[in-house]
Amino acid sequence: MKKIDEIISILKERYPDALCALQYDKDYELMIAVRLSAQCTDARVNLVTPALFARFPTLDSFADADVAEVEALVHSCGFYKHKARDIVLACQMLREKYDRRVPDSMEELLTLPGVGRKTANLLLGDIYGQPAVVCDTHCIRIANRLGLAQGKEPEKVETQLRAILPPEESSNFCHRIVLFGRDVCTARSPKCEQCPLRPFCKEFSQA
Repeated sequence: MKKIDEIISILKERYPDALCALQYDKDYELMIAVRLSAQCTDARVNLVTPALFARFPTLDSFADADVAEVEALVHSCGFYKHKARDIVLACQMLREKYDRRVPDSMEELLTLPGVGRKTANLLLGDIYGQPAVVCDTHCIRIANRLGLAQGKEPEKVETQLRAILPPEESSNFCHRIVLFGRDVCTARSPKCEQCPLRPFCKEFSQA
């Protein structure tokens, strides 16, 4: 079995439910939650979004929202002015340009305010089931430690992972890597003695 297949198998066994940690019901709510998660924890976002989605229960209500009111509701997520502005503008674009739906292509998603490749990949994978590689800090760190990729530039790591990941596994692999990065392979104090991926880890083998 190839190295990547073994890693996928181990992560599947440890995290059988490869779900996005962000809570949402509608496609645009996931877009909003991912925007709020930049430089913020998913746990904090999940504390904020219930009140936010209750106050603005439809796409139209977000598109017509007073940015200052959105700012107040998302303040604790950090960078709240930029995030609130992007949320309102992106919802306006969904209404005016994309038939009230989150687009299903990378090119279209990247036209939305506040949406970069990481966000676009997550939306494509979770909403549309497309092959997607979400290169967040966990993914980049662990891919380097396991020798699956080299470098810290998200787009380059994404390209390297796409070359080795089975397309049907890529999106769930990234969700599992996030769980693994929070649970075991943390940035500062990785639990190497408990790690099921030790045989593949470059850093552990050099320790």
